[in-house]
Amino acid sequence: MMDLVLETWVASSIEGAKLGWMLGAGKPWQPGEKLKLLFAGYNGARNMGSDVRVEEMLRQIRHILGNEKVAFSVMSQNFKFSDGYFDGTQQVHLPDIFPPFLANEVPKHHGVVACEGSMFKSKFANALATMMIGSLGLAAAQNKLSIGYGAEAGHMDPLIAKMCARYCRQSLIITRNEESRTLLRELGVPTELGTDTAWTFEPRPAEYGQAILRKVGWDGTSPVLVVCPINPFEWPVKASVAKFALRGLTGAYQDSHYRSVYFHNSGPAAHRALEHYLSSIANAVSAFRKQNSVFVILVATERLDARPARRISEKLGGIPVLTSDEYNMYELVSILRACHMMVSSRYHGIVTSMPGLVASAGITMDERIRNLMRDRGHEDLLMNVDDPDLEPRLLAAMDKLCREREAIADAIARTVVRNLKVMARMGIFFEEEVQRRYPEFPTRRGEWSWEDYLPTISPGLRQLMEAYA
Repeated sequence: MMDLVLETWVASSIEGAKLGWMLGAGKPWQPGEKLKLLFAGYNGARNMGSDVRVEEMLRQIRHILGNEKVAFSVMSQNFKFSDGYFDGTQQVHLPDIFPPFLANEVPKHHGVVACEGSMFKSKFANALATMMIGSLGLAAAQNKLSIGYGAEAGHMDPLIAKMCARYCRQSLIITRNEESRTLLRELGVPTELGTDTAWTFEPRPAEYGQAILRKVGWDGTSPVLVVCPINPFEWPVKASVAKFALRGLTGAYQDSHYRSVYFHNSGPAAHRALEHYLSSIANAVSAFRKQNSVFVILVATERLDARPARRISEKLGGIPVLTSDEYNMYELVSILRACHMMVSSRYHGIVTSMPGLVASAGITMDERIRNLMRDRGHEDLLMNVDDPDLEPRLLAAMDKLCREREAIADAIARTVVRNLKVMARMGIFFEEEVQRRYPEFPTRRGEWSWEDYLPTISPGLRQLMEAYA
C-alpha cells in the first residue's frame, strides 16, 4: 500500500509539473547560462558500484560538455558516506520520503541524468524505480533534458511498467545491454545501446591494495581469492507503515528493517535460501583451499553485504572481511585489483576488477552478471544464487579460474576495451541529445576520435587499449 502511495504521489507531481509548464511556470536553459544537471541515483549508501559509476558519469559528461559550461548536482542519502566523492559537484540530500524533494529539486535544473544501474525493475525496490521514473518524468514534463545513463531494465510490477511507459516516453534511456533495450522499446521508451560507466574508474595505486592484503595476512606470494557475497533473498525492499508502527511498539521486524518505513523481504523461505547460498560458498571455498595454496578474503562492496560476508567468514574459521564501511571506493577497488581471482555476486565487484585483469566468476541473482558473463564468453563461470548444486558448480568454476587464469584474463581485457568504445559512443549519444534539447548550447566543434569521448584514463587502461584495439 505504501508503494502505491509513493507511485501515486510521484505521478501526481509529474502531471502537476506538466500543467504548470504549459501555463508558463518554470524557466528553460538560456544561452550564456551554465547547463545545470541533476544526477539522480542511489548514492551516499556506501554502495561502491553505485558511487563508482556516478563518479565516471560526472567525469565523462563534464569532459564532453566542458567544465566551464556546466554545473552538476548529485543526490546523496548520507553526506558522511559520500564525503570526498564527486569532485566539483554539489551534493543534495535525498530523503527517504522523496516525492516532495523531487518536485522541488528537479525544476531547479535544466535536466536530469538518472544514474542507477538497476533503473527499471521491481527486483530490489519499487520505491527506487519510482524515484528514477519520477526524476526523469519531472524533467521531461518541463521539456528539459531527461536521460537514463547506463540503465538496466528487468521485470517491473504492472503499475511501475505503466509509469515507465507514460512518463519516460520523452526521455532517452541509454541501456547497458540489448535485453534492457528490448524491454523498454516494448513500452515505447526511446533507447540507445550503451554499457556501464565504471570501466574508466581509477582507484588508488596498486601498492595500496597490496599493502592492505599484507596487513590482513597475505604472504605476498600466494594467489589471492576474493569473494564478494550478498544476501540475494532480502529483496525486494518494500515500504510498510504497519511494520514501522509494530517495530516501534513491540520491537518486531528488527532483523528485516532497512531504514525509515522500508523493510527487507524476510521469512522462513528466505532464511533457508540464504543458508543454502552461504553454506555452498563456504564449503566450496573450503574445498578449494585444501586443494590449492591460496589466500582468501571476503569483501563487502555494499554496507549491507557485511552481514553475509561475516557469516561466511565464521564458517571458514575467521578469514578477513573488508567492507565499504571501512574503505572508500578508491581504496576498495585497489584492493579488488590486487587480487588474482574473484567470485562475486556483486556486478560492480566484477566490473571494477576487470581492468586489473582479475579472473572472475559470478553467482547471480538477476540479469546483470548473466549479461556480463555472456558478453565475455564465460557462461561456464556463471551460477545462480539458488542453484541446488551451487557448491560443486562453484568449486569447478574456481578450479577453472586457477587453471586458465591467463586465457580468462585475455578475454577480460578484450571485453574491457570493447566496453570502453561503447562508453565513448554513449558520450556521443549524450552530446547529440543535449544538442537536440538545447540547439544553442555550445558543444564541441570539429572531428573527434572515439577516445575523445572518454574522461581522462589511466596509463594501465591506455596500455590495454593499445594492446587490444
